[in-house]
Parts: sequence; C-alpha cells; structure tokens
Amino acid sequence: MKMTKILFGISLLLLASCSQQSGIENTPSPDLLGYVNPFIGTSNFGATSPGALAPRGMINVSPFNVSGAQNSFEKDSRWLSTPYVYENTFLTGFSHVNLSGVGCPDLGVILTMPTTGALVTNPQKYGSTYSNEVAKAGYYSTSLNKYDVKVEATATTRTGVSNYFFPKGKSNILINLGLGLTNEQGGSLKVVSSTEIEGIRQVGSFCYYKAEESYPLYFVAKFNKPSNEFGIWENSAKHKGVESYWMPYNGKTRLYKNYRKEIIGDSIGAYMRYDFKEPTSVEVKIAVSYVSIENARENLKKETDGLSFEEVFKKTSTKWNDLLSKIYVEGGSEDDKTIFYTALYHTLIHPNTLNDVNGEYPKMATRETLKTEGTRFTVFSLWDTYRNLHSLMSLVYPKQQSEMVKSMLSIYDESGWLPKWELNATETTTMVGDPAGIIIADTYLRGIKDFDVEKAYEAMTKSAMQLENNPLRPGIKEYIERGYLTTASTKDGAVSTTQEYNVTDFAIAQLAKALKKNKDEAFYRNRSISYRNLFDKEFNLLRPRNADASWVHPFNPETGANFQKNLGFIEGNSWQYTFMVAHDTKGLIQLMGGEEAYSNQLQKVFDSGQFDMANEPDIAYPYLFNYLPGQEWRTQNKVSELISNHFKNTPDGLPGNDDTGTMSAWLIYSMIGLYPISPAEAVYAVTSPVFDKITIQLDSRYYNQNHLVIEKEGKGVIKQLKIGEEISKRFFINHSELVQSNYLKISLE
Repeated sequence: MKMTKILFGISLLLLASCSQQSGIENTPSPDLLGYVNPFIGTSNFGATSPGALAPRGMINVSPFNVSGAQNSFEKDSRWLSTPYVYENTFLTGFSHVNLSGVGCPDLGVILTMPTTGALVTNPQKYGSTYSNEVAKAGYYSTSLNKYDVKVEATATTRTGVSNYFFPKGKSNILINLGLGLTNEQGGSLKVVSSTEIEGIRQVGSFCYYKAEESYPLYFVAKFNKPSNEFGIWENSAKHKGVESYWMPYNGKTRLYKNYRKEIIGDSIGAYMRYDFKEPTSVEVKIAVSYVSIENARENLKKETDGLSFEEVFKKTSTKWNDLLSKIYVEGGSEDDKTIFYTALYHTLIHPNTLNDVNGEYPKMATRETLKTEGTRFTVFSLWDTYRNLHSLMSLVYPKQQSEMVKSMLSIYDESGWLPKWELNATETTTMVGDPAGIIIADTYLRGIKDFDVEKAYEAMTKSAMQLENNPLRPGIKEYIERGYLTTASTKDGAVSTTQEYNVTDFAIAQLAKALKKNKDEAFYRNRSISYRNLFDKEFNLLRPRNADASWVHPFNPETGANFQKNLGFIEGNSWQYTFMVAHDTKGLIQLMGGEEAYSNQLQKVFDSGQFDMANEPDIAYPYLFNYLPGQEWRTQNKVSELISNHFKNTPDGLPGNDDTGTMSAWLIYSMIGLYPISPAEAVYAVTSPVFDKITIQLDSRYYNQNHLVIEKEGKGVIKQLKIGEEISKRFFINHSELVQSNYLKISLE
C-alpha cells in the first residue's frame, strides 16, 4: 500500500519542521521556491520527475519506480520514457542521469539503492515501497518502508549528493549498472577503495534510431564513510551442454568480495557494506562526464569538495531562485503561481550542460575531446522547442539562449549540419523538419546577435539547398522541384514535412531580410508558401498528393490523431496541421474563402474535438483568432479555458508529455498574456493575462531597459492596449517595441 505523498508547496512549508534527521527541510526557502511543485507532470505521461537537479544540470537524482510488476506503469511492458510515475509504488533505486519531458526512453542509469540486512543484488527483491516524499527545486527525499531508511538528494550541475540515514545494524549501498531506461547494455565497474567506485555505462538508444551511435557515460562515486566490506556482482548468462560443466557460476550471480580490478559486463553492480553500531548517515557523491572518468572525478572535486549536503543544496536553491525571480507575478491564486513557477522551472531543465568543469566535451559522432569557453548545451528537441521555448529564453534568459545558438553552430562545425534532435553529442534525427534555423533566425531578430550570423546563415541555406545526402531535409529534391512532398518521397508526413520546410524557409527569408540579402529573401519567402499546392478546396484543408499530383484517395482528415499513422501527417491529422502556417495566415484566409470561412473552419477544430493541447502543431491555434478583427475574444476565452482544463497543481497537471519544456513554455506565455504566434517573426499575439502584474527582469547585455512590466486592469475581454505611452487597439505587439517601451497595459471591459 502506498503511503501519502507530500506535494511540496507554499501551503506545506510547515511540514519541513517534521524532519528528524537531516535538518535540510528546516532551511528557510527562498521567496519563490515554495511555488515549485516538481510532482506536476509526473502523471498523465507528462514524463517529468521529482528528482533533485540544478538548473541546466547533467545530473538529476530521481527516484526510479518504473521497474517491477508491482508497478502500474512498468518500463518493459509499455512505451515509457520517464524514471518515475506518480501512481507507481515500488522503487528500485535512484537514477542519476535522466531526461525530462521526452517521448522516447534513454538514460535513466547509474542507480543507487540503500538497503539493510543481508546483501541482495536482485532489484525485484531489494526494491521497496516508499513514503513521505518531499520534492522542491534542487531537493528530493523519501523513506524506504522496507528498510526504515530515509533518503535525501540534492545536486550541482554535474554531481548528485545523497544522504542515506541508516538504522543500527548491517547496511548496504548498491550501485546497479544493469538497470536503466536505456536499451543499450554494457559497462564497467571498479572499486577504487573502501570510499570510492568508478565506472562506465553504455547508453544511447533514444527512439531506437541509430544503434551505431551508442556512447559511454563515465562516473565516480565517493562515500564519506569507509565500508567494512565492498565488492562487485555480475549476473552470469545461462549456458547449456558441455560449456556449462566447467562453470559453477552458470546462470548465477557471481560475487567478487573485496575485489579491486575492473569488471566488464551487462548486468553488473557494486556494493559497499557497513555494520553500524548506532543510527548513521552516509553521504554519497556521484559525478558524471561524457569525456572520461578523470573528468568525472574533477567535476566532483571542483563542484562539491569541502561542501556539506546543506551547503550544496543552499547554493543550488539560490541558483534556482535567481532564475525563477527573473519573472515576478502579482495577483492570481496560490495555485496559479505554483503552476506558473513550476512551468518556468521545467523550461530550465533542457537544453542542459554537456561540458565538464574544464570545458571539455565529446565531439559530434567521433566523440573526440573538444573544449568550449562557454557552455556547450545538449538535448535539443527542436521540433518541439522551436515553437515557443527558445523565444522565451531570448526574452527572459538571453545569455543562455545565445549560448544555445553557439552550441548549435558548434554542432554544425563538428558534423557539417545543424542539429535536429541532438542528444549528448549524437544526432538522433528524431521527428521531421529542419528546425534549428528557425530558432537561430528568431534569436537574431529578437536582438540577440552575439554569435556568428554569417556562419549561421551558411548552415541554414546548406540544409535548404543540398540535394544529396541531406539528413535534415529528406525529399528535398522533390520539394524544390514541385514545391511540396508527395507520397513518393515519404510514406509518412508528406504534408506536415512540407509545412515544416516552409516554416524554415520563411525563417531564412526573415534573416536574409535582416542581413540585406534581398534576392535570397524573395526566393525563400516564395518557397515558404508552397504548402498552398496541398490545399484542397473540397475539404478546405491540406491534403496529401500522389507522385502524379493527384489527391490521395480515400482521404479522411481526422485520421492521424492520437498517433494513428497516415500518409500525410506526422503525429497529427489534417485538422491539427492545416492552420500551422502562421507565417502566411493571410494567405490561408484567402485560400479558405475569406475571414468568415477561415473563422468557421478554425472554430470547427475546437468544436469537433480535433484540437490537441498536447500536440505541438496546433498549440498556437487558439491565438489565430487575433488575425480576425472582432473575434479576438475567442482567443482570450479559449486560452483561459485551456489553462483551466489542462494545467493544474497536481501530478497530472500537464496535458501530456512536456516535450522538454514546450508545454510549460506555452503555459508561461499564456499566463502572462503573450504568445510568439509565428516562429522567426518577432511578434507576440496578445491575450488576457492570468496575473494582475508581471515584471520581467531584462538583461542589460541585450536590452536597453532593465525590466518589462505587463499590467492587467478590469475584467472581461480586452478593449485596449497601452504600449509605453501609446494607445493601441491591435492584438499584436512587436518584440522590440515591447522591450523598448518596457510597459504593456492590458485594459479589459
């Protein structure tokens, strides 16, 4: 039976005083940390975890409760991409390297587990139910019911720090390399001393795309108390026939007691055994690196040497509070603030740091060691994040966004191509389109220009024009010749992929205009509207074509929802994609027969249940009514309704997969009354904010003003905007106009 979980929030701060051993919960929380509830998104396939991590950190010390038949959601019995699901009850350890809000499983490795009594190495036997969970930014704790052991964890950028509070008697700390979310196998372990273990774990099976690009993850574990005994275990394969006669360990677990040589294998682990005369805590620090064990050891030393658990937590929580404080909201309910700041917290997880403290990181593909002066970011889920997350970073954290763009350009230098879905210096090529260029252009147009824009332009146009061996734009030859893709070039997503190429071409045109490359601007702008060739007036929707240009028949525009396969669209249907041409909304209005026809068709998306809040292609749809004079109220009502229905201060408080912060970014924008309606066009659609006042600190390195204030006055629908001292009845505002004025007043009636 599962004990009650503690959802950490403002109303629960007093629970902190109940801690009896660590004292960490007694530490006064910084102003905004109480509004972060890391349990949001741990149900309803949000794929987040409540684990302890630092902003943009490599390390995420997460409870691992997705292994074992005792759990409702088990990693090997279904598609599951998270180390933790709220409904589950059985925990088999704490994983140290995890992904947040992704759609495919990988990582979820380097599992530690404290136990008591006899040494047991089978996770289904040593696993435990748990209770009294507490989670907040940079901190997680729980109690293991089977052992009466309390666990608490915090983290720096590259090091996880855990305290295990053992009762009197025999105890164990296990490191299991055989268990994880990755489908890759293999690793090595070596007990260096009674206080140190080092090893390697092979990972890299994200979406099962490129088996040849698996890679090693290095780690070092340090224990603050020497063990009475240590060793390694290995689960041996079962052999039959003559071969088995001379293998007394055949199919059994081999224990290497007090063994100090390296062991290589698939199902291997290491242990530290203790015999405590009184209740005792053991502190475990685990640092990782994608370069070497030596770098992992240096990461541990540089980030945590001489620091207590409480000091590490204090430093990390201060970093979290500093970043969260870049936006300060007033008004709204306590729950409103919790879902808002938790969303902001989720946008600060990925992209995350790849380089070690010395600047070293692995080169794309070859994994030879390179060095960066700034931060080399990784986990670029760009099909998702180009739509809103990176523009949010440009507004609130422009220095981070600049480093992300520079990381993308480094990837181009190393591989010859911009990233699509890059993970730890591998290109997974997950999803479709050519999204990096959209982000780069958008960043530049928002005034973040401290990167090599000519190199960026070169990279963008390469993927837009290279006909052969183009990993970013499969089918590009047909796209250039016809203006669209047919079922001959792609069996999945001919229409939606055309649209994605269109959006990137529009981004190139926008950047070309800014760089005064007038011929290029005209060329790419014309290419950006080629989706029009796929508009079928019979349905007033987009429809795939065959190689002979005939319409695919039969055609059901609803087919494709909920991951159904269809010929025209990736992860969606015609209803969910047709309006995804925000860069040419006026053109689509004309195609549909005018504003009334467009409005009716757009409204039908919502009325017929075709809108999917968890699906990226249509998440901007509610804001499209702003293009229809007199119908802007529909945007305001629909956005308010979606926030209320899909985002809550509960574990199921995300509408589905967070997609590395994309859903959270949608929420942040929507709650402050703005949305970047057209990627690579620095314009916001305006809606009614949830809060009465929003103050955004602006980075003086990129903006002339030091803050931006958004205020709401009155109730009802928007009647007027005041931008600086200027009155406007438009429902759009330019990014530069907004940050230069540093004031937006939204008057309602």
